Amino acid sequence: QIQDLTFLIKNYCLTELYLNNNELTDISGALKHLCTLQILLLHNNQLKELGRTVKELKGMISLQTLNLFHNPLAQDPDYRLYVIHFLPSVQLLDRKSVTQRERDSARHLYNYERSCVVQSIAFGKRVSTPLGTTVEPSRYTQPARRLMIPSGIYNNVRKITHFQVILPFENPEDAVSLRAMTRSLMEFSSVDWNKVATCQERRLENKAEPPEKLTVQFR
Repeated sequence: QIQDLTFLIKNYCLTELYLNNNELTDISGALKHLCTLQILLLHNNQLKELGRTVKELKGMISLQTLNLFHNPLAQDPDYRLYVIHFLPSVQLLDRKSVTQRERDSARHLYNYERSCVVQSIAFGKRVSTPLGTTVEPSRYTQPARRLMIPSGIYNNVRKITHFQVILPFENPEDAVSLRAMTRSLMEFSSVDWNKVATCQERRLENKAEPPEKLTVQFR
């Protein structure tokens, strides 16, 4: 029948805390100092404010197991995705493992702009237009800057494909990432070793021609 958690104010080193099956209605200001907590069970209580509850747990960077089911806040729409997004260290939520698909869905729902950046970098769209051609921006990425980068260099050096990456600027963190990408110059060199003379061939032919090397630079 616990209703108040002020008695925990000096317990800084707790790693496991079982408060399930009580009458807690609010945990604000009572648990945020427990930075080493790994397991927290709060199911079967009367917690109503999802935002206030999650805010109290944000400082628990080691929290891996969390139970909040059978609380009124668990009836909120997208409750599970909300907890997964704002408490990324949690691996087991309400006795169910957190999947990568759920993390992606949570990021897409609560941080859509960041989700677009991640998708554009990890899954660049192949385009058939020449390098530097301007393409109309997506309706989700305005204002935007288009950055054309080679996606790969194959054994056949004549084949070079390009990706189009569209990065939004609404988030300052994204602008910093873009600047870092544009300032990074990458270089790949390729040599056809079948056409390079061996030491014996060079001695017999008395030739010392340097091998033909193809170098490609891009940002």
